[in-house]
Amino acid sequence: MKRDIDHLPEKQQAELARIRTTLLTEFDASIAGGTQTWRKHGKILKIILFGSYARSDWVDEPENGYLSDFDLLIIVSNEKLTDIADYWYVAEDKILHDPAIGRTVNIIVHDLAEVNAAIGRGEYFWTDIVRDGVVLYELPGHPLAAPQPMTPSNAFALAERYLETKRADLGAWLEDAERWLNRSGEGSHARKRTAFHLHQAVETAYILSLLVYTFYFPRSHNIKFLRSLAEDVDKALISAWPRETKPERRRFETLKRAYVEARYSDQYDVNVEDLEALFVSAKGLAALVSSSADLRLAELAAAAKSG
Repeated sequence: MKRDIDHLPEKQQAELARIRTTLLTEFDASIAGGTQTWRKHGKILKIILFGSYARSDWVDEPENGYLSDFDLLIIVSNEKLTDIADYWYVAEDKILHDPAIGRTVNIIVHDLAEVNAAIGRGEYFWTDIVRDGVVLYELPGHPLAAPQPMTPSNAFALAERYLETKRADLGAWLEDAERWLNRSGEGSHARKRTAFHLHQAVETAYILSLLVYTFYFPRSHNIKFLRSLAEDVDKALISAWPRETKPERRRFETLKRAYVEARYSDQYDVNVEDLEALFVSAKGLAALVSSSADLRLAELAAAAKSG
């Protein structure tokens, strides 16, 4: 694993330095005053940059709406410290509103035992991080496990199971969304339900892709984050959501908010035209994900048969 970010432009290096400082500072604040041993002695063991900025294939075209995110893995000393709301919300919020940080920052938080167990199982998401990741911070004495290759037959069986389950879920969410879309003229309650079911369809589509390709997805309902991870793995998915124009970007942001606001906000509503456009994009995404997953499964089946 690399331990410097000299391959990045100075601007991104400076941004990552600010992000690292914020994460460390706000984590210390979040555990201050804790009496439980796991909290009182809680530690960030590692902060690792992964994804396109670690591999040097990032995209930096803000004028076209295409700007790669920073993806960070934070490894902590205890599983209880992975709770985003309790220990990471303030840090995420400060990073989000920091004018010196010019791109989206996504974090996933896991404890060392969980990470090492996944590496030991040979799960692709984690072994890719070991191969390509860049350590931004670490405490000595907490090594990652040596990656173990997943057998081709196990990889095929796992991916096949994920595909079967999630494809059924995806179809059900789209059916529900279409049913409510057809009732959208009844009022905002129908439009909000359409938006929520579309959000769940899109979330499920990205989870399906991530599971089939990497055997991992983050515990997040943020479809912008899931989109970033899935598109990083499978570039074919980028075409599902055009983002060159403000209306295109606005629609996706509206859908992103639907997980919470479509259920709990009296102010949230989406016009029928936007819902219809979102439905077309969600169906297109589902078709792309399904086709790509079938190809991936065929590759894994061939490897299992020859292996």
